[in-house]
Amino acid sequence: MHEQFLADLWKVAQRPWQTGVLPSAEKLARARASLPTSLSISGVDLETVQRHILNDIVPAFNGGSVSPNYYGFITGGATPAALFADHVVSTYDQNVQVHIPNHSIVTDVEFHALGLLLDLFDLPRPAWQNGTFTTGATASNILGLACGREYVLRNAAERKGSPLRSVGEDGLFEVLHALGLFGIQVLSTMPHSSLVKAASILGIGRANVRNVCRADDVLRFDIVQLERELARTDKVSVVAISCGEVNTGRFATSGMDDLRQIRELCDKYGAWLHVDAAFGLFGRALNDSPEFATIKKGCEGMELADSITGDGHKLLNVPYDCGFFFCRHPDLASQVFQNANAAYLSAGASDGPSIPSPLNIGIENSRRFRALPAYASLLAYGRAGYREMLERQIRLARAIYGWIFDHPDYIALPEATSKADLVDQTFMSVLFRAKDDGLNRELTKKINETSRMFVSGSSWQGAPACRIAISNFRVDVERDITLVTDVLAQVAK
Repeated sequence: MHEQFLADLWKVAQRPWQTGVLPSAEKLARARASLPTSLSISGVDLETVQRHILNDIVPAFNGGSVSPNYYGFITGGATPAALFADHVVSTYDQNVQVHIPNHSIVTDVEFHALGLLLDLFDLPRPAWQNGTFTTGATASNILGLACGREYVLRNAAERKGSPLRSVGEDGLFEVLHALGLFGIQVLSTMPHSSLVKAASILGIGRANVRNVCRADDVLRFDIVQLERELARTDKVSVVAISCGEVNTGRFATSGMDDLRQIRELCDKYGAWLHVDAAFGLFGRALNDSPEFATIKKGCEGMELADSITGDGHKLLNVPYDCGFFFCRHPDLASQVFQNANAAYLSAGASDGPSIPSPLNIGIENSRRFRALPAYASLLAYGRAGYREMLERQIRLARAIYGWIFDHPDYIALPEATSKADLVDQTFMSVLFRAKDDGLNRELTKKINETSRMFVSGSSWQGAPACRIAISNFRVDVERDITLVTDVLAQVAK
């Protein structure tokens, strides 16, 4: 019965999504009415539970992963290879926590999956294969800022000639007090909310995430202001680069020269350079053709950073939850995340590569084997497969942007005088609004009420806006541009 249920579920997941991107009100009502109000004494048989889930619960899901026209949260799909591997993960339920070579192969697979990702992103393995899989970009940003916190305070101690202290060992307040510092600040441009959340969790504080953008471009660093902040003697700093801003998909830097200039400032003042590249990192998988040159430039120089975050359940198109974190300093994470006082969790000897136990370099002690779907999908698609997938996503976003730019009832954002320039800077997000204020206030709702596609509501420069975020591997440019423009044209009427 279990095998038949998985087979039925596999068939459902592979069917074209034809019933609307959102569940109907009737399906939602039926699902809610089917939920028990109390726990039964004796329970029910497995077949009844399976029928309940497939017939009552599943129809009330949205099409976030299975529909190519879900453009809300940046949610990729689950490739067939990743979906197969995810079933294996659930069936065998491995806890990827300690690297013990004669215990299980899972830590070896995770290590090699990280290496395959580095190959995809054109990052050298010797320098960067010091990372881990996480639950997503939020957890990865926590790791990046936590490692940065340790690093900048160690640098401050060295510069002051003070004994080295560790936040992980001694505590944040004690280290700041010993060094005569008033805090840590994170310097960025339009940072993602998960970075701000990470700062809150780590005791840095949301108010200490500072926007240091140019007056004429909110996405780009004001280098003069950046150096002024880095030179402060009362605080130490982490610089966080948004490699793919969440609304526009655009990049905070535009080439190696930008990264080199920021790197030199970080080295001069002992700062940590973190790149929040939840989806922008995938631009490094593109070829060097003129068509994608602007995107490639936006990802250039990332190898100069100290840490990089990425999101697997976005453009890698593997199931929730999956993120990854890379660090150029191999021993730093263990100083922060070392699992103390648990001798029974020590690693065993290995004849292969030196693989740290994941519980000593990340947040979790108990970890799902989320690396396996990523490993399977990378093997199945390879560099060329992921490049082709991303090219389709970009071409669809650019086609939509071009149509919006020409339409009399819509405004493409950020506003541009040239359609060619707008399209050239487009990655995989489309930000726009209606020219009519009344329609604009209702625009997201009206688009989503069609249930033919789903967009997320956003804002730009203080006014409501809509965002179309394209991330599903099922994208078909010709088919999807017809659907999107038809919906937008009907809503405009």
